[in-house]
Amino acid sequence: MPENFFGEGTQWMILIPIIVLIVFSFLFRRRKAERTEVEIAGSLFFDVNENLKLVESFSFRGRPRKFKTGSWNRNSAKVDFLEASLRSALADAFGLAEDFNQEIEAAKKYKSTTYLSAINVDKLEKPLTKSKQGLEDWLKANMQQMGPDAGRRGCLGGGFGG
Repeated sequence: MPENFFGEGTQWMILIPIIVLIVFSFLFRRRKAERTEVEIAGSLFFDVNENLKLVESFSFRGRPRKFKTGSWNRNSAKVDFLEASLRSALADAFGLAEDFNQEIEAAKKYKSTTYLSAINVDKLEKPLTKSKQGLEDWLKANMQQMGPDAGRRGCLGGGFGG
């Protein structure tokens, strides 16, 4: 191995801070917040769909997966554009999901399935189904009003390609 493997060090003095910045940018990258009503409704719809799949496949054996609540946590204060009954169904569904997540977390922490016995996933199915239907109806109505290219972005995420 050569004695001067890393060169004189001036290259590394420039490269190391750049590499550190790149690593930090990946580690601390936050999910882009939804800006429009359609983006908010779409994000909620995605989480509701995922949670319905989890309800169908929920098992007290093995390692249960936590329910998705991120979209609701980010957007619950911005859903005034939805009907009151839909907002209520969403609040119920995501509130139950958060409660179940705490039970799942406790079961994982203490490595005990007794915490999972408190989870009645059937209670979650009705508000999730109602939320899915309401969001589906809202998205259909509002996407038709906006036109076929609404919500589509170009390759650079803005007005450059689409």
